[in-house]
Amino acid sequence: MTTGQTSKKGAGLPSPDMVRAVLKGHSGLGLAFATLLYLICLTGTIAVFANEFYRWENPDAERMESVSADAVHAAYRAAIDRAEGPVEHVYVLMPSHDRPWPTVRVDTEDGTRTTWIFDSAGRITGELRESWTHFLTRLHINLHLPQSWGIFIVGLSGVALLSSLISGLLAHPRIFRDAFHLRLGGSRRLQEADLHNRIGVWALPFHVTVSLTGALLGLSTVIIGAIGLAVFQGDTAKVYAIFTPPHPAEDARPAPPLDLRPLFAKVAERAPGAPISYLVVEHPTEQGTAAMFEVENDTSRIASSDVYAFDRAGTLYYQQQAAQNNIGQQILGSLGPLHFGWFGGGIVKIAYALLGLGLTYLAAGGVHIWLARRRDKGRPASGWERVWAATVWGQPLALTCAAIAALFTAAAAVPIWIWGAVSLAALGAAALLPPASLSRIGRHGTGALLMTLAIGHFFLFGANDPMALIVDGLIGLLGAGLVGVSWVSRARLPRKSA
Repeated sequence: MTTGQTSKKGAGLPSPDMVRAVLKGHSGLGLAFATLLYLICLTGTIAVFANEFYRWENPDAERMESVSADAVHAAYRAAIDRAEGPVEHVYVLMPSHDRPWPTVRVDTEDGTRTTWIFDSAGRITGELRESWTHFLTRLHINLHLPQSWGIFIVGLSGVALLSSLISGLLAHPRIFRDAFHLRLGGSRRLQEADLHNRIGVWALPFHVTVSLTGALLGLSTVIIGAIGLAVFQGDTAKVYAIFTPPHPAEDARPAPPLDLRPLFAKVAERAPGAPISYLVVEHPTEQGTAAMFEVENDTSRIASSDVYAFDRAGTLYYQQQAAQNNIGQQILGSLGPLHFGWFGGGIVKIAYALLGLGLTYLAAGGVHIWLARRRDKGRPASGWERVWAATVWGQPLALTCAAIAALFTAAAAVPIWIWGAVSLAALGAAALLPPASLSRIGRHGTGALLMTLAIGHFFLFGANDPMALIVDGLIGLLGAGLVGVSWVSRARLPRKSA
């Protein structure tokens, strides 16, 4: 075919040179962010069930559908009395379907944060156990780095994931036409490539949603800074004022803690029968205090909360109805629920978890394909194969060890150190063991420890909350499945090497 001619078969498709260039860029981008994307996707998949893990960590908390204003006020006063030092904020999270018990959190001026669970009478029953759930969610959100840097890096990873999805589509012009074409029984590299491409297409709307919302959440500070620079001469406070309620007038004179009970009554007058999801009190022991209530309404929007803010005199100085939100407020309020699947109940969460596993496979499978391609070309990267096997199976092992550590301590730092130590040990093992052994040990070890975790949690904490029993059962089943896969692969190993 001469230059300038185009076959009918290839009409409308990118040129081979363009496809090769985009494919090379797709591979380079995936490799550059491979470990971060794998870790973020894996932890994000598990973090879909953050509220279930809160219940798993606190199975003895009294469950309730609602709590009275008197009980909230009593718990709020008790939390302030327990605080060491001046109180900056008090947050009260009301009972909900996902977390059927209330909590009160106190932030002091020295940066200390303490969260307690309270019962239906307003009595504080103990500190909230959250070492595992906090470790997991913070690892996903900011990698346990300083918050501004960690969130920024995670946001960049979201951009890289979204770019990889787009470049993957451009690099495979026939990807939609071959959406259900799988080459099974032949080359392992071709099988993995087909499965990688099929998962990428089948769940493309989910992948785009998660990567885009993750990028926006992670880079929100940069985006707001850019808007402030472009529109408000660098004043980002004016940008935040578009999306958030104004702060009360500063007045640091001491005063008794703000009485919440009349404010509950005023919210009920404005939103009869609507449940309050949470409230926050700023500077509760100063004259310049204020309380903001977030109330769920009956709209079908994902961002469906109305906001009411009162000053010390009980005057409503700010309100925002979800139905009147501008586009920016609707987008901002929807990012978190859309990213984590916290908007449609258990079925949506299960769907997000399954789709998240597919996205995690994409993050890991891209590197597998690259390594297999190098082997096929006679240029194997044996060192990187060992490192990647240690990464892929070292992270589930490290996360499981962190969860076990969290059973025995409420200290937030312990799971971090355990996770870091096991991750480093797995990478160290890559210098001694071949990839197949690393994968088998990782699967078997993770499976055995997951079963240990489920049994240990049951005997240490019991099953007073049915959700805790469900979580233990699923953890145990997952562990048994991994051990079974490990034994099957081990049984097949001699026949393959014969």
